[in-house]
Amino acid sequence: MKKAFVGAVAASLIMASAAWGGVGGGDITFSVKGAGNVVYSHDSHVTKSGQKCSDCHYKIFRMVKLQKQATMADMQNGRSCGACHNGQKAFAVTANCNKCHR
Repeated sequence: MKKAFVGAVAASLIMASAAWGGVGGGDITFSVKGAGNVVYSHDSHVTKSGQKCSDCHYKIFRMVKLQKQATMADMQNGRSCGACHNGQKAFAVTANCNKCHR
C-alpha cells in the first residue's frame, strides 16, 4: 500500500513537472487607456530571445500583482520595459507603437 502511494505521488510530480516544464508566466495583458492593450509574452522573451527569468525578475519586475504600471516616460528613462527596449539591446519603446500596443 505504501509503495502504491509513493508511486502515485511520484507519478503526479513527474506529470506536474512536465506541465510546468515550459516557460512559466504565459502571456500577460496590460490594459492601457487610449493606446491599446499591451500583451507581454514570456515565451518570446525567454524562449526566442534566450533570456533567463532572473534577467527581469526581480531586478526590473516584481510579480505582476505587485508591479506598478509604468508610464511611457518611465520606459523612456530606462525603467520597466525600457530597461531593455532602449534601441540598443532591443527595439526602442518609441520605435513603433504597434509593436506593443494592439
